[in-house]
Amino acid sequence: MGFFTLFDSKPRAQKKAEKAENFRLELERTRQLLGTKIAFPGGIGPDEMWWRDHFLWLKDVGYQLRSRHAPNWVPSWQGTDKYWGVCEDSWQMPAAQIASATRTSDGAQVILKRIQPSLHPYEVEVGRFLTSEPLRRQHENHCVEMLDVLHVPNEVDETILVLPLLRPFDDPPFETIGEIIDFALQVFEGLQFMHKNHVAHRDCMNLNIMMDSRQMYPHPFHPCEPSRRLDLKGWAKHRPRTECPPRYLFIDFGISRRYQAWQVAPLEPPIWGGYKGVPEFQTSNEPRNPFPTDVWYLGYALQQQLLEVYRGLSFMEPLVSDMLQTDPAKRPTMDEVMSRFVPTYSALSPWKLRSRAAMKEESIIMRPFRALFHWLRCLRFLWRRRPAIPSLPV
Repeated sequence: MGFFTLFDSKPRAQKKAEKAENFRLELERTRQLLGTKIAFPGGIGPDEMWWRDHFLWLKDVGYQLRSRHAPNWVPSWQGTDKYWGVCEDSWQMPAAQIASATRTSDGAQVILKRIQPSLHPYEVEVGRFLTSEPLRRQHENHCVEMLDVLHVPNEVDETILVLPLLRPFDDPPFETIGEIIDFALQVFEGLQFMHKNHVAHRDCMNLNIMMDSRQMYPHPFHPCEPSRRLDLKGWAKHRPRTECPPRYLFIDFGISRRYQAWQVAPLEPPIWGGYKGVPEFQTSNEPRNPFPTDVWYLGYALQQQLLEVYRGLSFMEPLVSDMLQTDPAKRPTMDEVMSRFVPTYSALSPWKLRSRAAMKEESIIMRPFRALFHWLRCLRFLWRRRPAIPSLPV
């Protein structure tokens, strides 16, 4: 009888049913632990329901949300023995005020960001100004472009900004010193551009600097998990920055301000959510000139994300140290930062620029193997005449 059970579908169906029941019980236990926050792991939370309620309207105006936000959404793993974490429709965006979507007119991947004009009354104005003509065409402009602004019907204090899909500026990690210099040069000239046009970002921390990496990725990456492909079927492979130079952009102008040309030293009070850790606001909440605070924020981002992570960046330390001066009056302006940084990196040898950006926490065992692979690839870049600083001409 044991032999014939191999061809009997009942034991196999029974096992499948038992597995499905165990999965259901596991979901139920998780639901009890989490209370009423979500109906089941991977399900829609209360904060995401707003997107579900506006799914059809967004579709009508040209933006298709992911299937998990559809009103009649049925999880793809429901009724199967699939683990919910491997299904595309189980992944959530890191913040409830943003959602990923597809622009139906051309299939482009975009990000939708909810804002409340009563809390951030200048975000749309500043964003539109920075990407208006003729500023929009200037190479020094490193501000994210608002692709569209949607006013939600019947909701006075709800606006949606349509933005391009970007990824963190340091993901994937930098591979050469020249790539790091390219990043620093772009963010320096980007903040200099904003200040020249009398705009203070007021929150230019590392999380508000992103990367347009469309040229680096031959296949689109998933907005919720940038290390994976859009269909989650494998890792998102990328080309080196030296081969496909990305563009670094400032985002999030929620507390940014635009001033008149005659306001040489405008005073602004600190705002909750911004200015965290800035020396001038540790002992006093008096209004301050926001431009030196921008310099401190950018210097702090460079220190935390570059100088404390990668080896071989001692040439940047004096400049970053001055940007982090406790006294705002002693910090360099962005014009001075640029005038100091250009001769600093120009004095570096070509081999220094092409040398590997090794992480300080890198395993000693793997270091020689990675160095060998790095220089082999550098020979290919030299043969193809790729510049050591990717966005600059040879």
